Amino acid sequence: MTDKYSDRLQRLEEKFEYQELTIDSLNEVIIDQQKQLTLLTEQLEQLRSQLTASQEELPVGEEPPPPHY
Repeated sequence: MTDKYSDRLQRLEEKFEYQELTIDSLNEVIIDQQKQLTLLTEQLEQLRSQLTASQEELPVGEEPPPPHY
């Protein structure tokens, strides 16, 4: 190979290596975000359950009339 093609091949290999590192890094970010999303979804479901339970404990009936001045 000529120096021209050798240099070009080397630059392409360097770019490829950089892209692989970037993809690996982005993949780790996606994995972390998925874990956070799963945790937040579980917490939201717990809050919904607590809200439903607290609403069921409230007495059903009319509100007392406001005091008159």
